[in-house]
Amino acid sequence: MKEKRRRPRIESINLIAYACLDENDNVVNQGMGRTLNVSELGILIETYFELDSQNILLIDIGIGDDLVDIKGRVVHSNTNDDKKYESGIEFISIDEDSLAKLKKYIEAFNKMREK
Repeated sequence: MKEKRRRPRIESINLIAYACLDENDNVVNQGMGRTLNVSELGILIETYFELDSQNILLIDIGIGDDLVDIKGRVVHSNTNDDKKYESGIEFISIDEDSLAKLKKYIEAFNKMREK
């Protein structure tokens, strides 16, 4: 099967905090979860509650000693065998500093995997 992603994803478990915003930018839900994989354009996260694709997500990802702030939207969501929700998040915006931290993390991971 051909890979459809524009950027490869790396398997990565990192803690996240998220807030779901409605169309008026009001917080309608918030919680914690973890990443399952990461790329420069999106992430797969695991949460205890289903995320509504109508909401915009503000996500804080703990990567080592860094905190990466991302704004994204849910593009797909499913339940897994543990009855948790796995949601694919497409980045809508990410500031330059957060993107640089994310790229550095992905690059370091890939170098470590090549060894």
